Amino acid sequence: MNFLDFLDSKPLYYKEIDHQRVHKAYTMLKPHLKAIPTIHIVGTNGKGSTGRMIASLLFFQGFKVMHYSSPHIKKFNERIWIDGEESCDEILQKAHEKLFTILGVEMSDELSYFEYSTLLALVVGEESDFMILEAGLGGEFDATNVAPKILSVITPIGIDHQAFLGDTIEQIATTKLNSINSTALIGFQTYQEVYDIANKKNTTIYILDKKDENLRLKKIIDELFLGDYLYDNARLALKALEILNLPYNIEDFCKIELFGRFYPLAKNIRIDVGHNLLASSVMIDSIQKVFATKPILIYNSLDDKDFNAILKNFKPYIKRVEILEIDAFRAIKKETLIKTLETLDISFKDFTTLCDDENYLIFGSFYLVESFLKYYDYQS
Repeated sequence: MNFLDFLDSKPLYYKEIDHQRVHKAYTMLKPHLKAIPTIHIVGTNGKGSTGRMIASLLFFQGFKVMHYSSPHIKKFNERIWIDGEESCDEILQKAHEKLFTILGVEMSDELSYFEYSTLLALVVGEESDFMILEAGLGGEFDATNVAPKILSVITPIGIDHQAFLGDTIEQIATTKLNSINSTALIGFQTYQEVYDIANKKNTTIYILDKKDENLRLKKIIDELFLGDYLYDNARLALKALEILNLPYNIEDFCKIELFGRFYPLAKNIRIDVGHNLLASSVMIDSIQKVFATKPILIYNSLDDKDFNAILKNFKPYIKRVEILEIDAFRAIKKETLIKTLETLDISFKDFTTLCDDENYLIFGSFYLVESFLKYYDYQS
């Protein structure tokens, strides 16, 4: 069966989760894989961009690198980036056939979409010098945690996915930080509790220092208008490489493309796959820095996000909200979103078209960015 048809036959969510299932599958797969040095990216925000920066900097130094991230924006191939490009169908099909043969029908069918995708990525990356694995959600029980790692990189942790991870920052941070094996780098955190929990770990912990500025890096990020939060992610990526004594060229940041991360589709259009409260907070500085006038926020959300707080965050910095429909069964009901906007006294309308004399920020979810890109590709 085609790898994509096989994956699409799997449900994305399960009422009951068997945390041991992927470990059993990995035990079956491990003898058939080479041991590749692996960097594990865990956190709430900034995982994708930090991982891509690390992967790209290593690739530009001549290393073979596989970067596994999720979810994708337009097509599955984006999730498994190898040697500077998203994986092609032929590579994924070959890896699927090998993985399916090793695991057998019963185990392959039992694995969830994300579990099977993760093991597929390990097969794709088996000839790499390094693998960068981004956790889906959580850490301790995430499928990516099956692989031994040389370093855990912890990006900012915030409140998100409460149904799976817990209602408090302590619960969420604990399950994420329980993925640490031996050595970890803790990025800039909003909550002191994250540092407190990390420091109790019986492991080697490095803490990224706000005072440790990199003026050349700051200039590059400023010139590329990538946003202040991406400067923080870039500092985290460099520190990770320094801890591992791996080479990099800071000028290579100019060649890295971070599609979907405050990415400029046009001079007046930025797309960002951020979707939670923490992401909206760090986005505000970027909005003020890049846009000469208040942008229109093209928005929609899944119903498990704190969209009320997110929109309240954005209110002083946007002209209005334009609602774009998204194709997701967990999308917030439109009437609920409208009621929230009315309560917050935020001007809004349905999204219909773009105007050359307006600025736009597309923010709310991967689904939203995907929906907008379908419109934008059609128009352009």
